[in-house]
Amino acid sequence: MIGKKLGMTSVFGHDGRYLPVTVIEAGPCTVTQIKTEANDGYNALQLGFGEKKASRVNKPLKGHFFKSGDKSFLVIGEFRVDNPEAFELGQEISLEMFEVGDRITVSGTTKGRGFAGVIKRHGFHRGPKTHGNRNYRLPGSIGMSAWPSKVAKGKKMPGRYGTVRQTVKNLEIIDIRPEDNLILVKGAVPGPKSGTLRIKKRR
Repeated sequence: MIGKKLGMTSVFGHDGRYLPVTVIEAGPCTVTQIKTEANDGYNALQLGFGEKKASRVNKPLKGHFFKSGDKSFLVIGEFRVDNPEAFELGQEISLEMFEVGDRITVSGTTKGRGFAGVIKRHGFHRGPKTHGNRNYRLPGSIGMSAWPSKVAKGKKMPGRYGTVRQTVKNLEIIDIRPEDNLILVKGAVPGPKSGTLRIKKRR
């Protein structure tokens, strides 16, 4: 299922514990394409989430969305399924598949932090600020000896930090509010507020 991160808050659990939770708007998602092993080589569903103005959708996508109804979607995503014949085009998938206490896997794109140094990006320690030392936030020596006389590939150095795909497994559903299409998940999930998420129920 596709969802949107709304932010974080905290609630009291059934046992009285104070729990940090992430509020996720999960669905409803519409089935826009059904892929089968006979036609496509594998079984999967393509789901659409979030509405988009029809004037902002190109003609190929308009024709694709027209097969499943008259809506244009902001995000589409594909999910593997075992029984694609159990679904039909235009069918809405809501929170009925989840229950309180279920464990889910959530994937999203982390916040972009721009160009960052080694302390922020990799957790390096700061250099000492004593006895004339000026190496406070520098990475230090990065090269090798006369052989192989180069910088090793994968060396931790300054660079772009964030904006990568990240998956968090085994998150527990604390509460479900189907009237608002909301689920409350214990802990944090990757990405900023209003970021798109992919939610899978753990088997």
